[in-house]
Amino acid sequence: QLRLVESGGGLVQPGGSLRLSCAAPGFNLEHYAMGWFRQAPGKKRERVSCISNTDDITHYADSVKGRFTISRDDAKTTVYLQMNSLKPEDTATYYCAAAGHVQGWTWREYEYDYWGQGTQVTVSS
Repeated sequence: QLRLVESGGGLVQPGGSLRLSCAAPGFNLEHYAMGWFRQAPGKKRERVSCISNTDDITHYADSVKGRFTISRDDAKTTVYLQMNSLKPEDTATYYCAAAGHVQGWTWREYEYDYWGQGTQVTVSS
């Protein structure tokens, strides 16, 4: 059973940066379409970014485009979300997710088979 583990969250000042990591101990994520989602208190979970499992093409929500970057490591065991120029409205619990039955990429949450436990990101001065 694939188990996703996120890390890298924390408290950062506006304008700062954080890098989130998502790994699946014992598993290679090369053939999984991967996504990052977030949920702020009192709000619905929303998409942040995703990366294809065929050509590593990346996609971003408009709210993070130009500030966040999703990537895979060379060994394809970890997926990262580099977050720069963070804003208070980026405060949320961030979840990574893996889709094993998708060719390419997807924003559809129901197509993601596995979810991590989440990591908290707080942007505040």
